[in-house]
Amino acid sequence: MRMRIISGVFKGRLINVPQSKEIRPTTDRVRETLFNLLNNRIDFEDIEVLDFYSGSGSLGLECISRGAKNVTFVERNFQIYKNLLENIKSLGVENQCKVVKSEAIDYSKRIPEKKYDLIIADPPFFKDDVYDVVINLKINCYLKEDGIIIIERSIQTKEKDTLNFGIEPFRTVGDACLYEIRN
Repeated sequence: MRMRIISGVFKGRLINVPQSKEIRPTTDRVRETLFNLLNNRIDFEDIEVLDFYSGSGSLGLECISRGAKNVTFVERNFQIYKNLLENIKSLGVENQCKVVKSEAIDYSKRIPEKKYDLIIADPPFFKDDVYDVVINLKINCYLKEDGIIIIERSIQTKEKDTLNFGIEPFRTVGDACLYEIRN
C-alpha cells in the first residue's frame, strides 16, 4: 500500500505503508482534516516534532513537507522501522529525521534531549499505553511552552479516552477522534 503526502514541498509524493497488523495508517481524510486544523493553530516553519507510534511516518513526513525543522520518530516494530527509514530516504530528508526504535512508553520515560512544538501520537486504536505516555511527556517536560500534543484514537474508545485524557475530542472524523493536549 502507498500513501500520498497531502501538502507542502512533497505534495503528491508517495510513501510505502508496510503490510502489518500492527499498523493502522491514518486515512487521507483524517490527515487532511488534522493538518487543516493544525494550520490554524501552529506555524509549521522550523518547528520541532515528535511522532510516536510512527508507522509509515506519514504524519511526521507531512510535517517536514510543510516546513518542520526536524522530526523524531519513535517506532518499536523492526520491519515497520525499516520501512520508515526507507520512506525518509526516498524523500531525501535523512538530515531532518531521527528514528528511534523503542516502545513509546519507554521513550516517554526518558529525559528529552530537547523540547517539542508538536507531539503526535497515533497508537493502534486499542493500545492503552498512550495514557501513560501522555503523563510521562508532561512529567518530563517534552513540550515547549506553547507546544501541543495531538492524539488520534478510535470512536470506540472515546469514553475511556475522554476519562483518561480529561478532555473531549476536538474533532471526530469517521472512526477517528482527535484530542489536543496543551501544557
